[in-house]
Amino acid sequence: MKILVATTWFPTPGSPATGSFVAKDVAALSENNDVRVLHLVAPRLAEGAPTQTEVGGVPVERVVMEPSAVRQHAAARAAILERASDADVLHTMAFSTLLPFVRHDRPQVPWVHTEHWHGVTTRVDLPLVMRLATPLLLPVLRKPDVVTAVSKMATAPIRDLRGDRPTSVVPCIAATPAVVPPRRVRAGTTAEGAPLRLVSVGAMVPGKDPVLMVETLGELRRRGVNASLTWVGDGPLRGDALAAADRLRVRDHLTITGQVEPDVVFAQLAAADVFVLPTRSETFGVAIAEALAHGRPVVVGAEGAQREYVRGEVGTFVEGRAPSDWADAVLHVDEETQGLSAAQIAASIGRAFSPQSVVAGFERAYRDAIVTAAREHGIVGRRRG
Repeated sequence: MKILVATTWFPTPGSPATGSFVAKDVAALSENNDVRVLHLVAPRLAEGAPTQTEVGGVPVERVVMEPSAVRQHAAARAAILERASDADVLHTMAFSTLLPFVRHDRPQVPWVHTEHWHGVTTRVDLPLVMRLATPLLLPVLRKPDVVTAVSKMATAPIRDLRGDRPTSVVPCIAATPAVVPPRRVRAGTTAEGAPLRLVSVGAMVPGKDPVLMVETLGELRRRGVNASLTWVGDGPLRGDALAAADRLRVRDHLTITGQVEPDVVFAQLAAADVFVLPTRSETFGVAIAEALAHGRPVVVGAEGAQREYVRGEVGTFVEGRAPSDWADAVLHVDEETQGLSAAQIAASIGRAFSPQSVVAGFERAYRDAIVTAAREHGIVGRRRG
């Protein structure tokens, strides 16, 4: 099947982590489909990024579009329509990719949209302008033939908006190792002074609360626990996290890797005893799922779609934001999971988030879109005309 993926979220040389989950979807889809990517790239990310390139053998074309610049939407829409004209399916990913169609008719091709943006689900932490504008823009989600989202939680408001029009859950891909790395053999218990290695993965932004994570490290060490923390990622709160580490005198026990390649992320998961992320909410939680897939127990925030797949025997949810609550949860999970092997922890999610499962979900959505486009709009795709 010939698929055009149009998205505002995709990695660039200057920002390799942006849209990494979209890139995973594209790579998986390209195994058995003819996939091209049209990246509507923000100007700040376009610098140094070639206009035409390949990523993993998939052709990628970049067209500059600032989502907030309405005047740039027309050119972006024209580019989508032109590149999609010979495709079997147009697959848009991320809400901002839909903005060129807010005031215009839909493309004349079967259309699937995948929604990742948390602002569709909750707008509490959005800037005021976006909180006001989003309700006016959301009706564009009615236009695609099929809309998928990455969890039941993320899908619920879209179903409310679309009524009986096709809407389905297709999760994110969580990297699943061929062999689950065994848990580290520790010399003694935490109470006896054995090192406790914690890992967090994610952007250092308010929604992930890296400062609270450092404060949790400080609380554990205050209690005499020989804990260390590696934060895999970077972001605007890096300085605040380091300042908290200095204030609590745990700087020597904190490592911040910055943005790194996936192999480094997986190596850090393998080296850790417990994954901890004080996230405020997740529409899916790729890092959480990947920690489980690598056989590590998890301690995570209580709000979000992670509740759909984190089972009580391999992790826990923390309701509050007090470092003492998080320290309690870390020690509890570490103790309660000592009898579980890495393979047993990984088995709690199985292959639900494997590339094969995700591709199967998308291909069902494509078939539904082809039927819906023909029935509702008289659109007959390239291979059916």
